[in-house]
Amino acid sequence: MGHVEMGDGMSLVLVGLGSNQGESVAIVEAAIQRLQAYAAAGSMRRSSLYRTSPVDCPPDTGDFINAAVGFHPRAGLTPETLLADLKALEQEFGRPAVSPRNAPRPLDLDLLAFGDERRDTPRFQLPHPRAADRLFVLAPLTEIAPEFEWPGNACTVQTLLEALQTDEHVERLSPAVATERT
Repeated sequence: MGHVEMGDGMSLVLVGLGSNQGESVAIVEAAIQRLQAYAAAGSMRRSSLYRTSPVDCPPDTGDFINAAVGFHPRAGLTPETLLADLKALEQEFGRPAVSPRNAPRPLDLDLLAFGDERRDTPRFQLPHPRAADRLFVLAPLTEIAPEFEWPGNACTVQTLLEALQTDEHVERLSPAVATERT
């Protein structure tokens, strides 16, 4: 399998989702539904929901609900237009336009990869610079795209997960029991 192809010549877009404010399960589920608008027909794959420990967050930050989606982009979609739309969607769900890094938030959407596209600008980096080092990203991605080769290092998502050494806590939630705990 090629490093960005899914067997039909189309690039794969990967987006990570997270929430740790408000009704996080409902927020992530609603955001997943909204992301379908960016996917070519019938191409959306979604992971389970995961309860994850905070990483590099302020003290007393609560657990997150995380997930990932993968899809072939609809015609005309670029990394730049998708990133702008992801930021607008975060704000629609209540995230301030400017907030401290890794602060608690109702919705966090990260453009993890857009096929083999690469970006290194003041606005953003692609692939996401820390995604391959985060269990809360790799665990959901392994469900939907285990053979995706991470741009720039030629390792699959599955290989990155197997090699990861971390003290993060990640608990896969069954959709039937994916309820909020306080």
